[in-house]
Amino acid sequence: MQPVPLSFFERPALDLARALVGRLLVRRRAGLLLVARVVEAEAYARHEKASHSSLGRTPSREPMFAAPGTIYMYRSRGGPSLNVSAHGAGDAVLFKSAVLACDGPARAAMHALNPSRSGAPRPDPKLLAGQSLLCRALDLETAAWTGRPFGGDLAVADDGDRPRLIQTTRLGIPAGRDEHLPWRFVHAGHLGSATKDPTRRRGAVEGRDWWFVEPAG
Repeated sequence: MQPVPLSFFERPALDLARALVGRLLVRRRAGLLLVARVVEAEAYARHEKASHSSLGRTPSREPMFAAPGTIYMYRSRGGPSLNVSAHGAGDAVLFKSAVLACDGPARAAMHALNPSRSGAPRPDPKLLAGQSLLCRALDLETAAWTGRPFGGDLAVADDGDRPRLIQTTRLGIPAGRDEHLPWRFVHAGHLGSATKDPTRRRGAVEGRDWWFVEPAG
C-alpha cells in the first residue's frame, strides 16, 4: 500500500473519478490507520451546472480552483462531504462511498465513529455507504480539512486493486442541471455498498442507463 503522489490527481475530473475507484483512503488518527476502499466516485466540472464551482468563486469553494490534489469539503443535508480538486480550475471529484479495508482496533474505531441512529453498529457493507457516512467513519470535518492537500494524515493510497467499473449518471442532481451526464463510477464488486446500485434501479437498462468500463491506471 503506497500513497499516491500529488501528480496522480493531475488529470481531468472524469478520468480522476474513474481512477479513484478501487484506491484506498488512509486516515492516520490516534495512532491508528483507518483505511477505506473507494467504491463510488462522481466527477464535476466547472463548465457544467451541477458543479459548485459553476456558481462562481467564493472563499468556501476556493479549494476547487486550487492545485490538483487539494481537499474540498462542504456540508450536505447536515453531513460532511469529501472532494478533491482535479486538473482544470474548478473541476473536482466527490468521494461518494467506500468499504472497510482494515481490521482490529482500526475497524472498531471506524464503527465507533459512525454508529447507526439507534447507537447499534452498522453492518460492515453499509458503514461508509454514502458521502457523509464515509466522512464520519474517517472522522473528517469540513473546517479541519478543506483546503489542505492530500498526504500525511489523510492520503490516497494504491494497493494494486483495479476493479471493473460501472459508469452511470450522478445522483441527486436537480432537473436542468446536467443530470444526464454519466459521470458516476461504481466498483462492480461492491454494488451493495454504493449509495444506490445503478443495476437495480427500476426500468434501468444495461447499455442505456449503465454500462461496464475498464479500470483506469
